[in-house]
Amino acid sequence: MATDWFCRDCLTSGAAEHPPGRCPSCGSPRLRSHDELFSLSIAHVDCDAFYASVEKRDDPSLQGKPLIIGGGQRGVVSTCCYIARQSGVRSAMPMFKARELCPEAVIIKPNMAKYVEVSRQIRRHMDALTPLVEPISIDEAFLDMTGTERVHKAPPALSLARFARTIEQDIGVTISVGLSHNKFLAKVASDLDKPRGFAVIGVAETLEFLAPKPISLIYGVGKVFSETLKKDGYHTIGQLQQEDPTRLMRLYGESGARLARLSQGQDSRRVSIDGEMKTVSSETTFFRDLASLDELSTELLKCSERLSERLKAKGLVGDTVTLKLKTAGFKLRTRARHLMMPTQLANVLYEAGLSLLQREIDGTPFRLIGIGVSGLDAADGSDPGDLLEPQVARKAAAERAMDKVRTRFGRTAVVRGKLYTARPDTPSAPVSEEEADDLEGKTR
Repeated sequence: MATDWFCRDCLTSGAAEHPPGRCPSCGSPRLRSHDELFSLSIAHVDCDAFYASVEKRDDPSLQGKPLIIGGGQRGVVSTCCYIARQSGVRSAMPMFKARELCPEAVIIKPNMAKYVEVSRQIRRHMDALTPLVEPISIDEAFLDMTGTERVHKAPPALSLARFARTIEQDIGVTISVGLSHNKFLAKVASDLDKPRGFAVIGVAETLEFLAPKPISLIYGVGKVFSETLKKDGYHTIGQLQQEDPTRLMRLYGESGARLARLSQGQDSRRVSIDGEMKTVSSETTFFRDLASLDELSTELLKCSERLSERLKAKGLVGDTVTLKLKTAGFKLRTRARHLMMPTQLANVLYEAGLSLLQREIDGTPFRLIGIGVSGLDAADGSDPGDLLEPQVARKAAAERAMDKVRTRFGRTAVVRGKLYTARPDTPSAPVSEEEADDLEGKTR
């Protein structure tokens, strides 16, 4: 039986009982062969060490050096290049630990504006491949390539290989591709051959491939749940495959049913263009640990304002507010509250977050605070609460007046009283929230 193959460098393709070890056209060893190579159409595309790749692209002197993208001494690693990873550095690791593991690393603070622009460039190339693109984050997405053969005159695997080559040549960053018959396995595949990877998991091999893998390979099985499963005697996905699904449901509820399905490689989720953004958030790591409500609420207000700005810029409102806290010992706390009406107003977001924060003040020192909103929908220009709550309407009007003043004169033109009090050394002369309406009237 002939096996399909193609060259990832020159895109020469063919079929042979024994695929060649090198490309017969260009001599490259970067060949990919698989019995189902040209019949699979669900892909996961993931940029390799994205932030670090962009920085190395823009500064050739960084090539060959370990590079960490992250905050200051008390921050965390946003990402790091593969050279730094050889020393044990990982994303989300505390910066002080990363410095200990790789003292020779070059450390650069994130430049989000630059990364977002590169992400948009890559997204435009994705949209040219298929209309079914589901971004998961700034540097990864699912693509459904079903039915694109006629458009591109090539099977999905070849179109994706051409896409990967174009991104590397034209944009200057590398990507890894996972190709399979559903989203779960495509995501697993994209991690198998990094960097510059192209891995395939076919239908016929699914059970055999998954069986020896640790249960933690299943997305959503975190450290705590993984330990629970181990205590109950489940260590590999193969053990879940042999278990009665009813027993897994009895032990773990809906999570058990999900384990039963995914252990068999079954994932019915579609690549959804409606799932582009599930949450918008803002967070900050403190220079020193904070424990008092006054200090933490001030930082929460700053985060709420940044979150509000992002929601307004994207034209979104949300109906569920989530507070995020990280203790000095790196223990994470998240608390959520559902709002009666969706909002994008900083004041409403802050008050919801504050009600959650107040319950967490027990003397525990925190190193990080954040606030996010989910349940997103398109904004129609006003918060629905404006029509129901006169107090909300008044605050909404004041906040929109502040927004207009800031648009014209800059962010520091209007500072809320709490933040102004917290920053007496502010060099500018900002007005208070209450003065915003009057100032807006003078600038029309």
